[in-house]
Amino acid sequence: MALRRITLRDFVIVRSLDIDLSAGFTVLTGETGAGKSILIDALQLALGSRADPGSIREGAQRLDVSAEFDAAPALHAWLDEGGFETSAGELLLRRTVDLQGRSRGWINGSPATAAQLRELGERLLDIHGQHAWQSLTRPDSVRGLLDAYAGVKDGALDATWQAWRQAGAALEAARNAQDSLQRERERLQWQIGEVAKLAPGADEWEELSTSHSRISNAQALIDAAEGARHAIEDDEQGALSALNRAVALLQGCEHIEPEFKALGEVLASSVAQAADAAHSLHGYLRHADTDPQRLAELDERMSLWMSLARRYRRPPEELPALYAGWQDELKALDAASDLDALERAEHAAQQAYMKEARALGKSRQAAAPKLAKAITEAMQGLGMQGGRFEVALSALAQPSRFGLEDIGFLVAGHAGSTPRAVGKVASGGELSRIALAIAVTTSRLGEAQTLIFDEVDSGVGGAVAETVGRLMQQLGRDRQVLAVTHLPQVAACADHHLLVSKRQAQDQAAAGGAAHIESRVSALEDDARDQEIARMLGGERVSATTLAHAREMLGKPAAPAKARA
Repeated sequence: MALRRITLRDFVIVRSLDIDLSAGFTVLTGETGAGKSILIDALQLALGSRADPGSIREGAQRLDVSAEFDAAPALHAWLDEGGFETSAGELLLRRTVDLQGRSRGWINGSPATAAQLRELGERLLDIHGQHAWQSLTRPDSVRGLLDAYAGVKDGALDATWQAWRQAGAALEAARNAQDSLQRERERLQWQIGEVAKLAPGADEWEELSTSHSRISNAQALIDAAEGARHAIEDDEQGALSALNRAVALLQGCEHIEPEFKALGEVLASSVAQAADAAHSLHGYLRHADTDPQRLAELDERMSLWMSLARRYRRPPEELPALYAGWQDELKALDAASDLDALERAEHAAQQAYMKEARALGKSRQAAAPKLAKAITEAMQGLGMQGGRFEVALSALAQPSRFGLEDIGFLVAGHAGSTPRAVGKVASGGELSRIALAIAVTTSRLGEAQTLIFDEVDSGVGGAVAETVGRLMQQLGRDRQVLAVTHLPQVAACADHHLLVSKRQAQDQAAAGGAAHIESRVSALEDDARDQEIARMLGGERVSATTLAHAREMLGKPAAPAKARA
């Protein structure tokens, strides 16, 4: 997942810039104000950091930054889940910001949120800034470093903590609301008792309405059925008599007109259907009854339904659902007011949390001395011989969301001194070196294949600076390393060297072709790199001595060289 290319358009003092990057260790150097850290800022923006319209180059309408990475198969599942295309071997992140502060992002050409860019960015690279030591004073950062080194995650602990908190809150609420819960239970019980007398069935109202309508109109239905039967079966005028005569007439002539045979068959079918209808009507009339007693029963039952429906301001057909809902509410209230059950649930949630917290604590206890030893070893090569780093774990007075222990980083800057909290170390140089030791020690953690060090070597020099360079060079064998530095000793250890410079350019689009400052990046090789290392050693005026020293640092044979003014 190495970073292949960074592209900037109208970002701060950059009009247009395309930077191709390689594997190994790459340094970015340049004069103060040339824009070395601008590249890091642009990269962070592409990876989801806060959008700021103040970063748009003066005179432009919007900025546009993108970063292209090698796409590892390990990311395919994440990309598929987010609905992003998994291009073979490529991963392109892009971000734009306009003057109104509106930001848009893309992953492989598909729209993406800033949160998605940040989540993906965490998998792609780690950035260690020049003020990285400040994070060593923040409890969350300290805890995160130790947990990452221990290879543990606190997701399960957080879930059990939340469950314990919720169970405790439910228990406390129930204790504080027993009186109101009891009043609510009594109200529901009375309402349920009222409706229980009716015991409304789920589809009963519709059945009652249908039966009532049928019985209340029974005489009209009987009259209709009798009239229809008579119309079919009347000896002279009935439909059956007429149809039978028609069939006989057609059958009598079908030997003359063959078409009559088919028509006669149709009419014969109608005779059969009319006879069936008459039979059904006879059956209906045998059982039809006005049944005034049943009608009275239905009137009484429907009156109860209507009375309850008016009382609770619901349509009658909604009474069964209302009744069932009250029963569910009563069950929930019974559960909420069952203090014994709530206490058992709270205790079980506490035990689940404590089990996870103790397991996490054991992992931290095991990892703490190992992390301390690794950082202590790194400190020895950074000019802090005899210095000692410790990871202190102390029991908290109360369990917390993050476990049962407080975690602190202690450091002794030299042999014989007592380890103190990192935040109380007076020397800024020591803080920077400790942060660098931690960065080097923990940089192998996680899945990010690109590591960026933004002037983390501030406050060091001499042999220590050379050690810093060697450490980064060593890291570059396994991962891609980019470092913004002002130290020639670090720059001389790099596999690749990029120079960031600024120049005055004419804006042809502006009225009168106004001059402005632009930043650019160029790859240095051979003599050009010699000159830049010499400048870093001796300032703007490069002498034969500084040039010779630069060549020596780069491992080149001594050669006569002309100084550059």
